[in-house]
Amino acid sequence: MAGELDTPTRGRTARGRLRALDAYLCQFEAALLTRTDDAWDRAVFVDVGFGEHPWTTLESATAFRALNPALSVVGVELEPERATAAARAHADARTHFREGGFALPLSPDEPARLVRAMNLLRQGPPERIPEAHLAMSRHVLPGGLLVEGSSDTDGAVLVAHLLRRTAEAEAPAREGLLFHTDFSRGFAPLLLRDWLPRDLRRRVRPGEPMHAFFQAWEAAWKAARAEGHTAPPDAFAESVVRLARMTPGVCADAWLLAHGFLRWCPPGGTPT
Repeated sequence: MAGELDTPTRGRTARGRLRALDAYLCQFEAALLTRTDDAWDRAVFVDVGFGEHPWTTLESATAFRALNPALSVVGVELEPERATAAARAHADARTHFREGGFALPLSPDEPARLVRAMNLLRQGPPERIPEAHLAMSRHVLPGGLLVEGSSDTDGAVLVAHLLRRTAEAEAPAREGLLFHTDFSRGFAPLLLRDWLPRDLRRRVRPGEPMHAFFQAWEAAWKAARAEGHTAPPDAFAESVVRLARMTPGVCADAWLLAHGFLRWCPPGGTPT
């Protein structure tokens, strides 16, 4: 993919930055990570833009292989020197590092079950982001998942698109948004607003669905605090439970709440 979206990044990804996201995927996408029927037997996990060092790729490989020991992993990096260095130091029979961008460097007999692209689309025109989503999902099997979003430097706050490939459409379905905090920065809904994926950041304005979502979450959070839920984890969990009562698609699953996650899958998909 040519143009401003497929550009080098600083690549300074800290160890553990995406560990919470790995935990979420192991908990809720275990069937996707372990499926072996037909083409799924060859299906890989792809980590796009692993950076100067492939720590996130290797950490995810460890986490996912606890469920699927035979899982093949492909780390992709636009900078050829980084890809070469990673391949020399960390590649093995199930772990590969390749130069490439959003047009993933996979072979025709190498479908993807899960593609992750975090902290890559923070620059460039928001209206072109669907192009990147389309390019990255071309190798994904129907039912597979593309996760794209942003986090702060140590992964304390994270928001990501959940984009599901279907058999009916070339572009992935905008299934939902995943929000996460580890509470090390306290908690208020607006803390997460600042880490929305690039194409949604300018959509938090009156009259837009994202604005209405954050207005409702803010009101639920304030009501929770007013009733004594003042500790950040407690305020978060209670606010999500309240939000779920008034906002379709908000999941109040106990595991999610205990681990600082909110998943919102609105009817009709995430706002465009």
